[in-house]
Amino acid sequence: MRANNGVIEMPAKKKTEEVIEISEIQMSEAQFYVVGTSPLIMHRFSRKAWQELLMPSVRENRASLEQKLKHDPHAEYRGAFYRNRDPKAPALFHLPNGAFHGALAAAALDMPGAKKAQIERLTRVTDINIDLFGVPEIFCAMVRNSDIAHTPDVRTRPIFPRWCCVVTIRFVKNIVTQRTIANLFGAAGAITGIGDWRGQKGGPYGSWKLVGPNDHQFREIKKQGRTVQLKAYEKPAYYDEDTTEILGWFESEVRRREMQDHLSDDTYEPTVTVTKERGRNGGSIASGRENEFQSQE
Repeated sequence: MRANNGVIEMPAKKKTEEVIEISEIQMSEAQFYVVGTSPLIMHRFSRKAWQELLMPSVRENRASLEQKLKHDPHAEYRGAFYRNRDPKAPALFHLPNGAFHGALAAAALDMPGAKKAQIERLTRVTDINIDLFGVPEIFCAMVRNSDIAHTPDVRTRPIFPRWCCVVTIRFVKNIVTQRTIANLFGAAGAITGIGDWRGQKGGPYGSWKLVGPNDHQFREIKKQGRTVQLKAYEKPAYYDEDTTEILGWFESEVRRREMQDHLSDDTYEPTVTVTKERGRNGGSIASGRENEFQSQE
């Protein structure tokens, strides 16, 4: 500090430069073998729904609607699958990777030390389509629509009583460990689930457990691949007694009213096989119970 003609001059401050250092991100992958502990209900938006959104059909009057069938259960069953288009794929069906990634992130809401947004950023499910093994069956249930009156209706969906798959998760190992991902993914199977009416939506379906690659249950279900699934796709078994009764009545009414031409495919009759009460590892849980399907989209 010095005085110049009565003016005090302050010494100039030295500029300090801050250097920002960012550590290299290190990625790692973990493969998880998943076995369902409760049935999985699949629900893909049907092709008809896509077409209606792209080009809505002309509104029909009441007389015209009465001449048509409101539901085509077997078409709805087939339209709700995520199908593998590659004929060389080991399974006929697949699950979108977003289902498992969303379940993993949602489980972080209830787990101490984890945050949903952080897990979403730090993890990825590498498989775009996850091959799904297991034999589907046709499942009808009473639901209530989301309109003001909550109008009751019947929904037909494919259900996998026993199912398994392999999920590969990529994560930033600088921040989270493989053990953390494994614990969180296992928790997601127990409390979140995937598919319609899963645990996250208050239902009992779509839960899973983690097993080893040589687990006998996993290996047994994995044998139920493309060939077996194709037969179930064309001629599904009935899942429970409610489905058997309602579809049996429906088919008899179609024949009585001579409305077979309104069905997309009336050349086959589904195999009448009623799934009896099963254990926790793949069984009927809500037979005869009113529920509301929750979409996995």
